[in-house]
Amino acid sequence: MLALPAAAMAKDKDEPVIIPARYVPLEEIIVIGGGSLKPTDANAIQSLAIVRDLEPGLGTRIENRLRDEGGLAQFRRSDGRSAHPTSQGVTLRGLGGNASSRALITLDGVPQADPFGGWVAWSAYDAIRLGGIIVARGGGSGVDGPGALAGTIGLYSEITEGSEASAAYGSRDSVDLSASAGTRLGNGWLAVDGRYGRSDGFIPVAESQRGAADRAAPYEQGGLGARLRFDAGDHGRIEASLRGFSDRRDRGIDFTTSKVDGVDASLRFLHQPGAGVQWLALAYLQLREFDSGFASVAADRDGVAPALRQRVPATGLGARVELRPAVGGAFPLRLGVDWRRTAGRTQEDYMFAGLVPGRHRIAGGSSDTVGLFAEWTSGDAHEGLLWTASGRIDRWWLGAGYRFETQIAGPVISDAHFAAREGWEASGRAGLRWTAGPVAIRAAVYRGWRLPTLNELYRPFRVGPDATAANALLRPERLWGGEAGVDLGLGSAHIGFTIFRNRLENAIANVTLGTGPGNFPGVGFVAAGATYSQRQNLDAIDSAGVEFSADAPLGPLRLRASYALTDARVDASGAASVLDGLRPAQVAKHSGSVSLSSRGDGPFGGFATLRYVGRQNEDDLGLQQLDDALTLEAGLSWRVLDAVSIEARGENLFNALVATAISSAGIVERATPRTLWVGARLSF
Repeated sequence: MLALPAAAMAKDKDEPVIIPARYVPLEEIIVIGGGSLKPTDANAIQSLAIVRDLEPGLGTRIENRLRDEGGLAQFRRSDGRSAHPTSQGVTLRGLGGNASSRALITLDGVPQADPFGGWVAWSAYDAIRLGGIIVARGGGSGVDGPGALAGTIGLYSEITEGSEASAAYGSRDSVDLSASAGTRLGNGWLAVDGRYGRSDGFIPVAESQRGAADRAAPYEQGGLGARLRFDAGDHGRIEASLRGFSDRRDRGIDFTTSKVDGVDASLRFLHQPGAGVQWLALAYLQLREFDSGFASVAADRDGVAPALRQRVPATGLGARVELRPAVGGAFPLRLGVDWRRTAGRTQEDYMFAGLVPGRHRIAGGSSDTVGLFAEWTSGDAHEGLLWTASGRIDRWWLGAGYRFETQIAGPVISDAHFAAREGWEASGRAGLRWTAGPVAIRAAVYRGWRLPTLNELYRPFRVGPDATAANALLRPERLWGGEAGVDLGLGSAHIGFTIFRNRLENAIANVTLGTGPGNFPGVGFVAAGATYSQRQNLDAIDSAGVEFSADAPLGPLRLRASYALTDARVDASGAASVLDGLRPAQVAKHSGSVSLSSRGDGPFGGFATLRYVGRQNEDDLGLQQLDDALTLEAGLSWRVLDAVSIEARGENLFNALVATAISSAGIVERATPRTLWVGARLSF
């Protein structure tokens, strides 16, 4: 991990503090604008990575920066400019096979997964000024909420002081504009961030397989956010945040436009004295509107017809209260309660005759989770023994669900109602870290859980001609896991090595049950040769592997490397027994990156990053495989004046064909081809 300058926390900004290793206090990342209490050292007992240098603009994207972390993967290899919005869930350590996130993603402590689908609207974060990202691998402690099966990805915003802006032009008539400005407002601070991007896009289907129906897939995305912070007494602070985003994409054929609009708001009160009781109170709101079309393409790809049109409105609500009483002059204890509610429905038109739909379907429901948590962390993260233990108990409810289907010009087809369900789940973590000079040894065990999303319970979907049905009877996923590792710090260089083993019980996967032609429950007609699947609970996914990270200065440069070897296998019986022993879909055995970046203060700078992802199964049966891929990303910058710099950047400079999907007919879809950017940054 980089040695990180902590100027934001220093009393004198001209005298930066240097953080010497990855496991030191993370308040350098939890910047003042992030609205969080000072972090504890609890996560030091697990594999941890800090991602910095997150300047927006010039085509940079948060999800692609996260791909530098070995073993971190989204369901599809494509990013938020061309992937379908519902395919962008994120996971770690081979716990994939499903588009819902199995890692917990938070922004300043607020859960970020879509309230209906559990996927992540990555384009929403490109309009936020981020100070850093912390990736904690493995089951979480529970203090951040349920859902941290594979790990926790914490995004932390910062409030701009002054003004910054960037403008860039890129391949395929692409434009990327960003701006941030902050100013004092009475005894507080107001900051506004915005970003806009658009492109004519590229043709997703591999060149040798294209037909007359295939065309470029344009996108247009933008976001605007405002944050307000006021001091409240000597040790208190009030922060409010409001942001909105709009995302328009196309899948490269007619009738496949997707739209995602969102509004997020949060309000928090912090009280952080040096003695007594520290506390945090937080409330938040998520509003989402997702609209997408799906199409059926002729076998020769010379014709296309609409197959399904969906509109999915959803709402997420939540609140959190945390207390940290002083014990012996420190704050080792965290106590709290949180609540999250999701509600949404899918409204669909399908069974088209030409351009006219013949049937209509509405399905949806709601979920609530209330949890109590406690964590104790004691010792020294820098020398001797550090240990932590945490526990969490959750009460969950699934409201009565429904699925109503009717002929648009005729009778009702079905009117199904699903009984409300409820239950209890426990999670927790225990671990220790022993440090002697430059060497630290760590170990942790943990248990986590995840409630099925409303999408998994109620929304069917299609990928080309292939159809997948929902399952209103899915059970919560439960993970047991452990890891051990060693960290070596030599000056400003660091090496980390971790071994892990996880077992995800009741893993939700898309299980193939048949092939067309024919009518199948929950999806309607499936064409000849196409597959019919349903979301089902597998017995388990077993995952074991090793992770390696290194980061060190090399003269005027800094080297950073990350690698993960993951052996994940399905444990299945019954209707899914054919999957037993197979690797889960969309899980690569090998992945990693190597980066070189400048670290000097001169007028010239640059970086180069090689990313590798190994072969992986496209489908649950392993009948289709995505080839491995090696990509190069690089950039150069020249600071012409103190406030002006010129930059050039290239994505996928090898123009590698990064396969991101293969249909049952063998049609290969690719991720972003070579893309070049040139632009400028201003700061004043």
